[in-house]
Formats: sequence, C-alpha cells, structure tokens
Amino acid sequence: MQYAHYRLERGYIYMRRLNQNLLESGFAFPADVTAPFLADKLPEKVIQFGEGNFLRGFVEWMIHQMNTQGKFNGRVVAVQPIPEGLTSVINEQDGLYTLLLRGLQDGKVKECKEVISSVSRGINPYTHWDEVLKCAENPAIEFVISNTTEAGIVVDASDRLAMTPPNSFPAKLTVYLFHRFEFFNGSADKGMVIIPCELIERNGDKLEEAVLQLADNWNLPAAFKKWIKEHNSFHNSLVDRVVTGYPREEAKLLADQLGYNDQLLDTGELFHLWVIEGPAEVAKRLPFAEVGLDVVWTNDMTPYRTRKVRILNGAHTSSVPAAFLYGLETVGEMMDHAVMGKYVRQVIYEEIIPSVDLDKKMLVEFADSVVERFQNPFIKHYLISILLNSSSKFKARVLPSIIEYQQRTGKLPDLLSFSLAALLAVYKNGQVEGGSMRAKREKNEFIMKDDAPVLEFFAAAWKDFDASRAGALKVAETVLGNSAIWGQDLNKLAGFTDKIADYLYQISNDGIQAAIAKLVGGGKDCPC
Repeated sequence: MQYAHYRLERGYIYMRRLNQNLLESGFAFPADVTAPFLADKLPEKVIQFGEGNFLRGFVEWMIHQMNTQGKFNGRVVAVQPIPEGLTSVINEQDGLYTLLLRGLQDGKVKECKEVISSVSRGINPYTHWDEVLKCAENPAIEFVISNTTEAGIVVDASDRLAMTPPNSFPAKLTVYLFHRFEFFNGSADKGMVIIPCELIERNGDKLEEAVLQLADNWNLPAAFKKWIKEHNSFHNSLVDRVVTGYPREEAKLLADQLGYNDQLLDTGELFHLWVIEGPAEVAKRLPFAEVGLDVVWTNDMTPYRTRKVRILNGAHTSSVPAAFLYGLETVGEMMDHAVMGKYVRQVIYEEIIPSVDLDKKMLVEFADSVVERFQNPFIKHYLISILLNSSSKFKARVLPSIIEYQQRTGKLPDLLSFSLAALLAVYKNGQVEGGSMRAKREKNEFIMKDDAPVLEFFAAAWKDFDASRAGALKVAETVLGNSAIWGQDLNKLAGFTDKIADYLYQISNDGIQAAIAKLVGGGKDCPC
C-alpha cells in the first residue's frame, strides 16, 4: 500500500481527497494525469448558472486550457441552479476535479486525464443568495454562462424581485443584472457578456426576451432595460460534446489508479464544438480558438445547427428504431453490426448529406467525426433511451432531409423513408398503460415512452391491422395524415404513403432483418 495516497484518521486509513491541501502536500500525480495548473490566485471572471457534469466537462475545461496558456487568467464561480446540487462537494475540493476524456481518434483509442482548476468555488443561492449578488458587485466578473436544462429559459409568473432567490434562472439573472446596474449606477462598461448553453434554438435571444419580460413584469426602470439592450450582449450558442459524467461503475478502479478520491470525477468524449454568434471584439475577450479549441465565432450559426441536427441527431433518429427492432441494444452494437453498421453509414453519406444544401466537404468531415463518435467504446448509449419522444425528434431531425432529398433529386430516399416505417413498427401491438406503452419486438417486450396522446394515437392506428397490404396502407394513411404530429399532411408528399405502406408490409410479414438486408445488400463488406 502506498501510504502517500492515504491518511490515517481515527484508526482508519482513508484515500486522500483531491483538494488544495493535496496539491500543497507535494502529491505526485500519475504519469498519465496532467497535474493542475495552479490557478488559486486568479481572479473570478465568470459567473456560471449550473455546476453539473456538462459545464465542467465542456466550458470549465475550455477556460482551463486558456488559463494554462496565459490567455484568459480567470476563474468561474458556479451557482447551483436547484436546491439540491454539488456546491458543498465543489467547495470541499476547492473547485478541483479530474476530467477523463476518451474515445476514438483516427481509429485509435485515446484517453486524456487532466485535473481542472478553473472553478474557484460554488454558491448555493438557496442558502447564500447574498453571495450571488456580491458577485454582481465585482467589476472583474464580466461573463455569464448557463446550462439549466432545456426547460430552464422560461418566464415563471410567480417570480418576484424580492425573492431570495427567485425560482427560475431568467429571474435569478434579471435580479443579478439589476443589482449590478444599481451598484455601478448604470455604467456602460459594466454590462455582461451572456452565453447560454441550453439546448434550445436561439437560446441567447430567448434569454434576453425573458429578462426584458421580467423587467416589464416587475416594473423595473426604463433606464435598466435600456442598459440591458445597449450594454449587455446575449449570444446564441450551439454546444456539442457528450459528457457522460461521474463514472459510477469505474469509480473505485479509477480512484486506485489516480491515487486520490475525487467525488467530482467527470468523463466525456474527445470531440468538442462550440459555435457562438458574436463579434470579433467579444471573441478576443474569450480567445478559445487561440489555444487550439474548436470554438467558432460567427454572425450566423444556422449552417452549423443544420449540420448537427441533420447529420448527428438525424442519423441517431433515423437508425435507432430499425436497430432496436433488429434486436440490438446500444449505438456501439449498431455501428459494429455488419448489416446495421452499413445501414447507418448509407443513411448518412448517401441520403442525409445529399439532402443538405451546404458545403459538401464540411458535411463529410463532420459526418466522419459522427461515425467515429458513434463507435466510441467508452459510451454505452442505449437505443431505448434514444427512442424517447421519437415522433417529435423525427419531425425536426429527419423529415426535412426526406423532403429536401426529394426536392433535390426528384425521388424519395429509400433508407430515410424506411426509417419512418421502422419507427411506426415500434408501436405495433403496443398497449398504452398510463404514460407509457408496453410493446413487443421479436426479441422481447419493452416499454416505449412518449406523450400520452401520441402513444394513444399510434395504438389506435395499429388496432385493426390484419397484416395485409390494404391494412398496411390504412395504417400509413392514418399516421401520415396526422398534422398535429408531423406539422403537415405527409400523404401529400408524392409517393410517400405507398412507400411507407410497402415497407410496413415487408416489416410485418418478412421481419425487420429481412427488410433491412434487402435495402442495404445483406451487409457484406461493412466498412466498420
């Protein structure tokens, strides 16, 4: 036993905790761990609403990289967004944590372990709201970052200015900004750069709208609203990295390898991309790209969002129903499978990319990275989880590719059309029970989750199916005609109803495996 890694307390030997004391003790980090940059004297420059795995594996990691190269020289104050959170653990560890990034790079497994030191402290606003407002009085804190879930950027009508704290994130931010406005007498140079990371479209615009709406609701001075509009900048952003969080199953093994206990240990994939709408002068203040990070500052993030939604998200949504019915369980299994691996690649390169009106080289390079990410052996992404709320995902991620493919080529895409038939087949023989559906595939029974009206609609559409061609056509016509789900009557898409009906008939009578093998040529010579 290496006692340098442990301490004796009340007769018991404990593994030492990652914190400032450990660093000051002269602890020797393992050779494969990048020891922390000593940042404890750097000023706080960022207030962050959110302290979870994603922000620590994405934003804090990026700020740490800038600090190590002397390009930012600042730290993050992390504000806990809900009453239960990680503030106490963050403070016990002096903001330090280990980040393990791993995956495939150029076809080879790569792992990077690094101790991140860009967090100064955590604040629980439900017990120390005054500390949050004290940050508003700090002229050095000039950036706001947030990730409070997709539902976080909404106006809560019950919020009030005097609450300590208000319930919603926009209300907390509004109170914070109003306190700063009053403390600095509306000074123009004390406005904030605000970059939300929530996964909603135009997140910066929506957050600014919410703040201004709350200012109106609370009858705040016109001068404050003018200060918000003219001296604070809200930036739309698009984030892309899978952060898998605390590796519970591996925690003990990793602690033994690291030689210390880290309750904030975080894991994620190697790939990262952050697209931010903003001018060059703001980019200079946050010089991510100068240290080699894949951060894009642009005046229009639309092409990047289209690329991500259609290729990354669209490939998931269009492949997973077929792979799940086939009998597979995870994305990794799907990519390694001779038939389904071929299916996914054909969907991406032969149908999705030709449907997108953007630079082909950019699309292919991104697609290559997506395929490699899907193959990451360290991420176990279950297909049944991806199937959650599939109809709304299909509408946003796959349907545009089907429609634009037909417009650009004059014909319907075979695999993308089949993907919708496979999705419909997931609901076949399903029984709605409460807010979920008990359904069957050849391998076993499973629970499908979606909005109750959607589940009830699909169950009713399949109710009288008799396995005939006429029955398949009736199901197709019924489902495709539901404009509430698809945003339009898909029966009006030339040839689509007959195509979906034919695929439903094949799946029902020949089985999913035979139907897919017919489409992709049996799966031989898969480029896995």
